[in-house]
Amino acid sequence: MKKTLSRRRFLQLSAVGAAGTAAWVSTSQQWTPKFIRERFSEIGLDVQQAKHKPAPDKWSDRQITASWLGHSTILINFYGLTILTDPVLFGRVGADLGFGTLGPKRRVAAALTAKEVPQVDLALLSHAHLDHFDMPSLKTLRADTQVVTASRTADLFSGTKVAKNAKELSWGQKTVVKTGHGEIEVEAFQVKHWGARWRHDTYRGYNGYILSRGGKKIIFGGDTALCNGFAEIKNKGPFELACMPIGAYNPWIYSHCNPEQAVRMANEAGAKHILPIHHYTFRFGRECCTEPIERLQEALKQEPERLALKEAGETFLVA
Repeated sequence: MKKTLSRRRFLQLSAVGAAGTAAWVSTSQQWTPKFIRERFSEIGLDVQQAKHKPAPDKWSDRQITASWLGHSTILINFYGLTILTDPVLFGRVGADLGFGTLGPKRRVAAALTAKEVPQVDLALLSHAHLDHFDMPSLKTLRADTQVVTASRTADLFSGTKVAKNAKELSWGQKTVVKTGHGEIEVEAFQVKHWGARWRHDTYRGYNGYILSRGGKKIIFGGDTALCNGFAEIKNKGPFELACMPIGAYNPWIYSHCNPEQAVRMANEAGAKHILPIHHYTFRFGRECCTEPIERLQEALKQEPERLALKEAGETFLVA
């Protein structure tokens, strides 16, 4: 005989299922429930405004000037040529749904809005992770912006105005980028990280970069754990500045360096100054939000003049 499910039984089973789902979301250490918990924890949290605001319209084209806009995004005037690294300029990073972004919320807003960022000559992308390769930010770039990106990532620019300008580099490769404000040489070097955007596309590359112009050189370390890559490029220096990641090392020390390791690698490269990135902006690591910069200051306490800046929006002028 065919049995029917009564309304009461249906509600009972639904309640059991809902309770089980709620328990899974609230206690499981799998990626999906953790992601859901983290997004719920951000509800109602205010996004702080950056304490400092750079004024790139006042920067001299006869100098090298850099400002940290937040996370791994740095605005650089390199003798009149404007560079933007790993552009992340909006309130969240994550999956671009067209009508919004599903992902982590910023702790502090970008020091410049997308509209306030000056015309970019070169966008520099270290790898395809969602918090470094942000589609809404990339879609704000002008069509004449040149792009250097890691190997096997140029396809991701589809749908942006700069898709035709994307130049891929693998470790050890270099290119001369020609812009309306002159040329700059970009060379990729090996770091220790991973490049998959959606976990399954593990074939994608990831880079650190050397930027050379007017007889001066700076390093953009991208995202990296402790590795020999910086020691291996020392003979390509001297380097005026190394932009080094210092956060999200707890518990991900095998893909993100801690502040002391960042100093070690910058020293191995022979960099004069260190500009810290990849900390405070988002709630990624389990370490206290102020711990990375505090540890970096402690590591440099014998030579504090090497620390280029500490907070988003601050500006550093290469002497």
